[in-house]
Formats: sequence, C-alpha cells, structure tokens
Amino acid sequence: MKYEQLAKRILEKVGGKENVKSVVHCITRLRFKLKDESKAQTEAIKNMDEVVTVMKSGGQYQVVIGNHVPDVYKAVVTVGGFADQSQQSDEDGNEEKGSVFSRFIDIIASIFTPILGVLAATGMIKGFNALFLSVGWLEATDGTYQILNIVGDSLFHFLPIFLGYTAMKKFGGSPFIGIAIGASLVYPAVDTLMTGDPLYVLFAGTMFESPVHVTFFGIPVILMSYASSVIPVILATYFGAKIENGFKKVIPDVVKTFLVPFFTLLVLVPLTFIIIGPISTWAAQIIGQATVFVYDLSPIIAGLFIGSFWQVLVIFGLHWGLVPVAINNLSTFGADPVLTMMFAASFAQIGAVLGVYLKTTNKKLKSLSIPAFISGIFGVTEPAIYGITLPKKKPFIISCIGAGIGGALIGFFGTKTYMIGGLGIFMIPSFIGPNGLDMTVWGALIAMVVAFVLGVVLTYLFGGVNKGETPLEKAEVAATEAPIEARVTNAAEVKGEVISSPFVGQVLPLSNIKDEAFATGALGKGVAVVPTEGKLVAPVSGTVSALFPTKHAVGITSDNGAELLIHVGMDTVQLQGKFFEAHIQQGDRVEKGQLMVEFDIKGIQEAGFELATPVVVTNSDQYNLMTTEEKEVKHGDSLITLIK
Repeated sequence: MKYEQLAKRILEKVGGKENVKSVVHCITRLRFKLKDESKAQTEAIKNMDEVVTVMKSGGQYQVVIGNHVPDVYKAVVTVGGFADQSQQSDEDGNEEKGSVFSRFIDIIASIFTPILGVLAATGMIKGFNALFLSVGWLEATDGTYQILNIVGDSLFHFLPIFLGYTAMKKFGGSPFIGIAIGASLVYPAVDTLMTGDPLYVLFAGTMFESPVHVTFFGIPVILMSYASSVIPVILATYFGAKIENGFKKVIPDVVKTFLVPFFTLLVLVPLTFIIIGPISTWAAQIIGQATVFVYDLSPIIAGLFIGSFWQVLVIFGLHWGLVPVAINNLSTFGADPVLTMMFAASFAQIGAVLGVYLKTTNKKLKSLSIPAFISGIFGVTEPAIYGITLPKKKPFIISCIGAGIGGALIGFFGTKTYMIGGLGIFMIPSFIGPNGLDMTVWGALIAMVVAFVLGVVLTYLFGGVNKGETPLEKAEVAATEAPIEARVTNAAEVKGEVISSPFVGQVLPLSNIKDEAFATGALGKGVAVVPTEGKLVAPVSGTVSALFPTKHAVGITSDNGAELLIHVGMDTVQLQGKFFEAHIQQGDRVEKGQLMVEFDIKGIQEAGFELATPVVVTNSDQYNLMTTEEKEVKHGDSLITLIK
C-alpha cells in the first residue's frame, strides 16, 4: 500500500468516501463521480505533491496523477471499499445530471476506459506483427505470425463481449448478462446461417436491402456480422439493463437468481437480432460514411483541425467522443482516419517541452521537463501539458500549432489506422496496412518529425520561456538575467535574508495547521501565526506575485528571490472576500512593512473560520530555514531566517 496515505488524503478532500458514487481510472487520471462536487476541496487536491492537477469534465471529477495512476487507483479502491460500489450504476433509477453531451461523454468514457489498456496491448501486438511481415522477418504462413495475429485480433474480434460487460455495468445491469448478450452477437453459427440462398429479401432496391435466411416464430431476422462492432452491443445492453431491472421488481426473491437472467436473455437477444442489431448497424454505417465524407472533403483541413484541437479535447476529457467513431470505422471499413490525425500531437508537445528545457533558466522547471518528455514519447502527455506547457501558455499554443501542421501532413499523405494500438511511438505500427510500409506510413513519420521540430524551435525562439506573464516569473527571470556582479551581491544578501512577521500575533509550528497541504510542508516550509490585529504587512521588500480574488491569500517574491505565500486563516476562501480589504494589486512593488491587506478578525471568527495563518516559503527547497523561538511577534520582528 505504497499510496495508502495519498488515497486517504484524496478521499478526504473529495468529500469523503460517502460522497463518491464511483471511481475508475484511465491512463493518467482518477475519474470520480461525486454526489456533490461542491464538497470537494479542489485547491487542496491540486496542492498535493503527488497530484498534477484536477479537471471537471463530462460529469466526472478527474484527479490527474500520472503514469502510476493504476497503483493509486488500487489504493483508493481498497481504502474506500469501492470494489462493490464500482459495479453499481443507476439501479435506483436515478437519472444522471448534466447536459446530454456531458452524459454522453461520461457513458463513453465509462464503457471504454476499463478495456483501454488491453485494447492498446492487443493492437500493438497486431501492429508489430504487421511490421515483422512487412520487413520480411515473418511470413504469413509462419506459425509465429499466425499465433501473434490470434492474440492481436482476440479482443477486437470479440469486442462485443468485452463491451457487453462494461456497458451493462455502466447501465446498472448484471455484467455477466451483458457478456452473454455480446457472446450471442459473435456466436460462430451466426455467420454460418448467413450462407446459402436467402428465403427472401427485405427492402429490395434501397440502401437497407437485406436478405433473410431465418425467421423467429415467423418474424424475419436480418442477420449481420457483429464481430468488432460497437453500437449494437451498447444499445442492446442499455435496453437489457432496463428489462432486467423490470423483471427484478416482479420476480420473487427465491427464484430471482436464475429467472431474472432467464427472462432477460429470452426477451432481449431475439429483440436484438430482429430490431436493435440491424437498426444500430445501419446507424453505424451511416456514421462511418458521414465521417469518411467529411474527411474526403479535405483531408488536410480535417487533419489540421483535429491535430490542432486534440490536446484541448484531452484536457477536458472530450476526446472520448471520437473513440467509438474510430472503432466503428475500423469495424465497418477496416481502417480509420480520425484518430490517426492526432498522432503528431504528442510529439509536438514533447518538442515544446524540449524547447522549454533548452531555454529555461529555472532549475526546477528544467528538472520537471525530463520525466515529462520521456512520458510524452510514449503518448502520455498530461505531465507535459499540466506541468510544463500549459502554465507557460505560449509553449502550449505552439504545441497545438505543431500538432495541427502534423495533422495536416497526415491528411495529405492519406495515413490511416488499421488497428487500435498504443500511443506515441507505439502507434506507428498501427499505420501499416495491406500494402505494407508504403508512403502513408512514411508520411506519418514525416509528420511526427515536423511537429516535433516545430515544437522545439518555435518554443525556443518564441515561447517566452524566460519572459513569463506572471510577476513571479518576471522576478525570477530578472534575477537570473542580472549582471554577474549583481547576482553575486544578491547571493550574499539572500544568505542571511530575514523574513519579518507580517502580523501581530501568536506563533505556532506549521504542523499545528489543520490543513495537510500546509501542515506537512507540501506547499513549503515556514511557520504559522494567529493574528491578534487585523493587518497584514509586507514581510519583505519585493513584488506581489499573487493576490487571490477573495483577498485571503497573498504571494510575494522578495528582491532576493525568496517566494512567500501568506494564507489568512483556514478555508477562508469560502468567505468570497467578505471581511477582507486589499491595499495592493498583483504585480505591485511593495516595501517591507507596507500595509497590504486588512481583515476583520471578529467577523471571520463569528463566521466559523480559524485564523491560524501559515507563512511559508514556497521555494524552501533552495534554503535552510530557521524560525523564531518567540511565542509572540509584532510587525517587523524576525519570523524566518533563510540561509541559501
């Protein structure tokens, strides 16, 4: 239970396990469905060292962890006891809240997330098998090739069985009934029944012309091949969950165990073959044709659009909306151009990260760039996005530009995906089709290189890496770009820099603060003060690097580079600025002892909030700290001494 403490802290900050309806995970995120999102302490979660950021999208509360999210997920499930809860959906009949689009994204994510890893793994095996065949390492008649192909095709061919499980669980039915529904659709005898002369033909002369080979109690059955299909099994399980829950209400408990699945399958499977299957298959074909039609209008523009906005879709979790479209295209046409056009995005992203690494003078940012770059090579770009490029703004925009140009090149070369494979470099074998290593594959590699180079060069030249938009970044850059004589002088000053008390009040150890993010030193080392006078003055001369809109917290960067955070009281952000009056603005220059914020102590206490106030050095990893031994302090007294 390496991540047990992290799991406990996350569950506490999302409102406790009783506030969690369900939790799943994808490649980098814990995806919670909370009963009441307002109970979640988003800022506290963001401030945890092990958390990259928090996103709210598609009806889900997403805690971005990174590559080790499966281990954190196991700890969360164990600590919260969610093993059974995760299989419960909406059996109580409650409808999900949110817009139709948000609910759609949530459904798609919930259905596909559990199988994503295995889907990528089998696709990679099939992709590498195709590569081995193309370069002549294997022959199609070799037993090795055939066995690897069986492994690679296994999940995709029997996809309805896997989706039957995950979709039925999502819709609130019994997952194993969903498996039986999916297995019925891919039962081998279905293809056998479709051979030979039909009894008659329905809808002759239309796009829905269908031969009928069998009937069910005289009702014509339009048989179709459902191997690798997506929409039929999802619709079937949706109605299956409704039917099952209906039978649960009328069948006595003593025989419910076997009679509920008996009647559910007896009603639903024939209904699927007669009505749901054909209609949903036609719908899938129409969706596929529409996708191809839009793509054929201009592959270059389509690639430019999807490439440019792919990372934005990923940030909000909206990329899930394109996943079923791509899988549907693969099952309908044997190839998909949609997901192919996002291929260059991860390489544009890591190109921007490399540009930041080469340009930045910030040692911390440089050290963060290395693991973010490595993750991005394999297609996991969240650490790069949230940790490096998005906070710096321009590098993220540049990465989107590079991804768009890469997507346009992919559209120009007509590259398509022939299997769902891995991400990043592991996606390359997915582009190998029946013609082997042709120009469409080389085109994807060209797009990858172009996107990467654009990311590096444009970020290095125009990314504003050392000219940040925030006062804090400007202060850091000014310090590092100063003449060598000035830097030597500053270094001597910082060696014994004194942080004065911004308050009149009582001194407490930081560990006494009732907030783990502060108490554990996760936000920086320092000390706490309980103010007895409602005035916050500047503890150093420097720049106001942050002033929260609610005026309860102030960031200040000293002239010598020390970064301070002063947070008046605990959870006082909930006061929305009431009882606080600011006398400074973000970006202002302040002198030591200057009045920055006034606050009403009595009003804050009567509103039910504690006044214990942390004063922390957020870049304390650069210093040794000595805190005052006095129990009481007043404005100007020595509070913290920094030793470089």
